[in-house]
Amino acid sequence: MMKIIVMPVGPIEANCYVVFEEETRECMVIDPGDEGKKIHTEIQKNNLNVKYIVNTHGHGDHIGGNFYLKEATKAELLVHEDDAPMLTDPAKNLSSYMSAKIDKPAADRMLQDGDSLEIGNEKFTVLHTPGHSRGGICLLSGQVCFTGDTLFQYSIGRTDLPGGSYDQLIESIMTKLMKLDDETIVFPGHGPQTTIGKERARNPYLS
Repeated sequence: MMKIIVMPVGPIEANCYVVFEEETRECMVIDPGDEGKKIHTEIQKNNLNVKYIVNTHGHGDHIGGNFYLKEATKAELLVHEDDAPMLTDPAKNLSSYMSAKIDKPAADRMLQDGDSLEIGNEKFTVLHTPGHSRGGICLLSGQVCFTGDTLFQYSIGRTDLPGGSYDQLIESIMTKLMKLDDETIVFPGHGPQTTIGKERARNPYLS
């Protein structure tokens, strides 16, 4: 059975998700945006083995804990190929405008649309959803979807940053996410969880 620990981290409270399979204790960390030590402490407390560190996109508020966690766990770091250059370039990941500039580590593996990731008996499909950034992704497993900064509760990701496109983001949401079941639970990059059904009915950007 899948278990999910939600940890808002950093000054703008990006949601880091520690996702694990209960029986095997195998784990995937999605968007360790900051406070790597705090995230690692939670991993140790739950006796988890981290297989993957996955960035839904390359902005600094979602990748700031990569280095600490990779050093601590030796897990494989994954990001979509289009955002891979952002992980090591403070100008591209926008950390040059923050207090701590992020220039490492590089991705171990680059993801593409349709790729599969497995932790224990749980399987995740990579959905490429550009628009917030060129390489933005969502991760879908059954009726659970981690949407990064693509889709929020009653909102969408901003598109005014380099690599952003409003038209592309709307297309990504409509063609990839709005085809999912209404009951699919959305775990976004910021803010509370929602469902595809609620967003289909109430999100003002999707009407």
